[in-house]
Parts: sequence; C-alpha cells; structure tokens
Amino acid sequence: MKTQPERSMTIGAVARRVGVGVETVRFYERQGLLEQPVRRLSGYREYNEEVIARLRFIRRAKELGFTLREIKELLSLRRDSSTPGRDLKHRVEEKLSDIAAKIQSLQQMKEALLKLTCACSGQGTIGECPLLHALDGEDDT
Repeated sequence: MKTQPERSMTIGAVARRVGVGVETVRFYERQGLLEQPVRRLSGYREYNEEVIARLRFIRRAKELGFTLREIKELLSLRRDSSTPGRDLKHRVEEKLSDIAAKIQSLQQMKEALLKLTCACSGQGTIGECPLLHALDGEDDT
C-alpha cells in the first residue's frame, strides 16, 4: 500500500487548526516548546501534522494549569518512550498539590471578604465604611 506524502502547512493553517493565534505558535517556538520549522525557499515556515498534535498537547496542559516550564518538562518526558510512567504521575501529583494549596488560599480570601462584607451595612459614606478601613489596614476584621 502506497502512503501519501505528509502535507505541509503554513503557520496560519496550523494556528487555525489548533485554535490559537499565529503569534502563539511563534512564541512557543521561541520558548523551545516547538522545534524551529523548516522554511520554504520563500521564507515561509513549513509545518506538519506532528506540530498540530504538539500544540494540542500544550494547549490542554495549559488548560490543566501547567506552566510553560512544566509543559516543557512534560514534553521532554514524552519524547523518551522508555520514561517510567511514575515520572509523569509524580509531575501530575505535584500539580494537584499546587492546585489544592491555591484552592485553600482562595477559600481563605473568600472567607475574609465575606467577613468584611458582613461588617458593612452599605449605609453611610465611604469614609465610614469598615471595608475601606480594613483595606487600609486599620482594621483586623
């Protein structure tokens, strides 16, 4: 069976297929998340389907809260098929721990703000508002 040669795409076509901007693709190249593409004689970048898969991986990892540095590490793990699965699992568990800490911090902020809003009746002038005094650091509410 004869296989079709891989079709190359421009940066604009790649960006549209993945749902990102052209500048995002260029940025990921500069950050080392994507290999520098081959250039046509005209100077245009030439991409293949592998770049689409890699960009989707990057986008999904970002959606899950991974930083670009962490994504670079995940991509390097992915490159070596002999890497033990526990290495990836460890990275994901670290991210879960980071997220749990952020949730706890956000919950504490929420509780402090709820306490402040309960202290304010919304009546009177802003100068008399306990919220403003608390934000000024005058109240340990």
